[in-house]
Amino acid sequence: MFDASRRPPHSTRWQRLLTACGLLLAVAAAQGQALPQAPAPAASQPAGDAVSRFLQERGLLGQVSVESGGLLDQVRDKASDLVLASMNFLGVPYKRGGNSAESGFDCSGFTRHIFEMSVGLVLPRRADEQAKLSSLAPVKKTELKPGDLVFFNTMRRTFSHVGIYVGEGKFIHAPRSGQKVRVEDMREAYWAKRFTGARRADLGSAADAGGNANTPSLN
Repeated sequence: MFDASRRPPHSTRWQRLLTACGLLLAVAAAQGQALPQAPAPAASQPAGDAVSRFLQERGLLGQVSVESGGLLDQVRDKASDLVLASMNFLGVPYKRGGNSAESGFDCSGFTRHIFEMSVGLVLPRRADEQAKLSSLAPVKKTELKPGDLVFFNTMRRTFSHVGIYVGEGKFIHAPRSGQKVRVEDMREAYWAKRFTGARRADLGSAADAGGNANTPSLN
């Protein structure tokens, strides 16, 4: 009989890696491209970007297509890099007012940290302020793409909770006290009836906007 007390010490780590790999596939599917059939064994190619390094470091590079138009090409854009960055924080505990992996995150602290770290865009601190940011474009639920911010009414007020859409109807977020950063399905009844909108950043100019926001005014 399996003895749970003898579970390998790194089982939680492997669970996170498997979750991350599943999300990579979801991102690829959400971008509207079919995943290629598994190719014949080929020589390993050098990892030239964050996605390649992520897969290579975990021994997964040989299990996906590295040809042009394959999985790696599908997840190299900024939105997918943002989603990939968010996966690194799966399992970080929730903390009200938290802004870092060391201290923990609340929902808006998590989204703010991911956007600033991955694309250089500094979002407002509160969820409702993020939703009202003029530089973010409203997005219909039927037109969501990986990297979009998704908002919910969880405290009897609009835009009281926020997460990041990762594709296939799922989003990653810091849920509430006593919980950890995780992925959930927006189509579940609880989230479906509380969804209040989505916003999309212009990631192409996010870095410049973030840099200008940190430049002190001379007026």
